[in-house]
This record gives sequence, structure tokens and C-alpha cells, in this order.
Amino acid sequence: MKKIEMVDLRGQYLRHRKEIDSAIKEVIDNTAFINGSHVEAFSENLKTYLGVSHVVPCANGTDALQVALMALGLKAGDEVIVPSFTFIASAEVIGLLGLRPVLVDVDYDSFNVTAKNIEQAITVNTRAIIPVHLFGQAAPMEEIMTLAKKYDLWVVEDNAQALGAEYVFDSGKRQFLGTIGHIGCTSFFPSKNLGCYGDGGALFTNDEALAKRIKMICNHGSSVKYHHEVLGVNSRLDTLQAAILNVKLQHLSTYNKLRYEAAQRYSYSFRDISELITPKEFSYSTHVYHQYTLKVQGEKRDELKEYLSSCGIPSMVYYPIPLHRQQAFLQIAHQSGDMVQSERLCKEVLSLPMHTELDLSKIAFIISKILNFYGK
Repeated sequence: MKKIEMVDLRGQYLRHRKEIDSAIKEVIDNTAFINGSHVEAFSENLKTYLGVSHVVPCANGTDALQVALMALGLKAGDEVIVPSFTFIASAEVIGLLGLRPVLVDVDYDSFNVTAKNIEQAITVNTRAIIPVHLFGQAAPMEEIMTLAKKYDLWVVEDNAQALGAEYVFDSGKRQFLGTIGHIGCTSFFPSKNLGCYGDGGALFTNDEALAKRIKMICNHGSSVKYHHEVLGVNSRLDTLQAAILNVKLQHLSTYNKLRYEAAQRYSYSFRDISELITPKEFSYSTHVYHQYTLKVQGEKRDELKEYLSSCGIPSMVYYPIPLHRQQAFLQIAHQSGDMVQSERLCKEVLSLPMHTELDLSKIAFIISKILNFYGK
């Protein structure tokens, strides 16, 4: 059996090598490395896939979040609500723009922010909410959008980990994550469900005025060359990455299906281990398993991690420190309420290998070692 990887990028590349090599060669032959035809083609294809009015590619997922907040015209000191249990980028951009991150706790079962915690954090200075769709499934967007309407707030979805997952509304309507809020943001970091071979990101919106402003901001605040209407940034998806993504987008549904099937095998095999809590799925969201994250009970998380490593099985802790305890936020962020669940999760979470190249033999080996650890 080949070495088990946390994410097997090479194996996935070999699966589509001919298509990807051809796309890369076409870009090099044409030498249109910036804003080449593949960028527009990818934007249009992703727009069709998601059923959204506008897709604006950019340089990375963090830029996407920053540009989204810039496009909303927020002012220094305005408050933006964001979960404390997430990757730093979700809150980092708030602080970088002179806004105030308001950190809230998450739900233990879903890992995601709750509408109740959001509402308790809303003040007269609140201007926006950044719900994060962590590990591959949705935050409760229907409730969040109801709150946003009630309090006249913007919603920027951080969809870096759940591209291709769908939200199921009470009415039965289904909609892709990232297209429900006023702006959706994603990352194409190589390990994502749809990843490129470098950095990349995109913003989504159904609002034409916001789309126009986002495009301007990504291009130095300019819609006409050398005419700069607002202060912007230089954030572009290069043509090579767009060409690669355009190939891989055709396979995204298959990628997500393979991840889901691997997750079901894990969960079924661990069903009788009381010390392991497997990921919970919710009726309002499909799950695309960017990560397969266990909650390890009995203070054995680190012991299990070390044991797996000794067996040649990688695992990761996403995330070991909540944002409200990060040095970078101690002076600029406000903590709303207690952070019991975020603190607890940081001590218990352990993510197992999860990618499209997890064959049955690798999954069986990982499962057998975990069962052995628990004497099963």
C-alpha cells in the first residue's frame, strides 16, 4: 500500500493528467498569463455550476473576504460578527480593515455559528455577519438571513471549505452555499475540494452593483484603465490556475461524492466507539467533507494522534486555539458571551485523511488502527 497522505494532490493530478497538462500547455503557448481567456471561461462555468449571477475570481480566499468587506463600504469601528472556532482568515480581514471583530461561540455538534449566538452579539454598531461553513456543511443560513433582514445587516459567507454543498430551506428549495448571503467567498487553495496548483479564490453575488464594485476593487479600484474610482487592491486569479480549475470544476461533483463515501465508511466503522463522536449531518445541508473531523473524548486526542502517526497515518488538529485566545485579537476583538464549545472543540477535534484518492485499502487500514487503539 502506498503512503497515506492527509491530502493526495499528486494522485488526483494523475487521475486527470492529460486534461490538465493540455490546459497548462495552451496557456503557455498563448502566453496570456494574466486575464487570459481561461479566466473568463472559468468564471462563466463556475457561475453556471452555482446558479449565481456573478463570479469574480481573485488571488486567494483571504483576499476574497477582504474585498467583500471593502465592497460593503464599512467604516472604521464597525462591528462584524464571526465565529471564534475557525481559521484566522475569517476574522483577520476584519481587523486589517480597521473594523472590529466580534467573536461568538459555535454549536458543538455542527462546528458552526448559531443564529442565537449571533443575535446575542448584535449591537448598534453591528454591520455584518460572516458565517463560516466549516469542514464542509452549512451554518444555519435561513435563520441567519432572517436575522440580517431584521437588523439590516450584510452577510458575507465564508465558503472556503464547502464549495458544492447545498442548503435546504424549510420550503424544500435547495441553493448552493456561497450564493445565499449578499456575498459569498471561497478559496482554491490546493487542498480544497476544488483546488488549484497555487493560490486562488473567488467572490459570488447576485447583486449587480456589488459585483461591479468587487471587480473594481480587485483591479486597483478601476473599471476603466488608469481611472481609479476607489482605493482597491491587486487581486487576480492567474490564467494558469484558472485553466487548471476549469478542468477540475468538471469533476467537482464526483470529488465531493468520493469524499462523502469515504466519510460514511469512517462513521459506520466508528459507530460503536463511545469515545469517538463522528461528524453529525443536518437535514438543512448536504456535506462535502472538506475535513472528516472526530471529537475524541476522555482527553485522549493527543494520544490517538501520536498512535496514528506511529502507524504512518497523518492526522491534523483544526484548530488548536480559538480566535478569542489568539494574541493577534486580544486588543482588537470583542468576545460576545462565553466560548465553552469553542474551547471544548479545540481540545477534542482530530481530522483524519480525507481526499479523493482514499481507496478502500487505505480507509480499511486507517479504520483498523483506530479500532485497535480502542481495543475493538
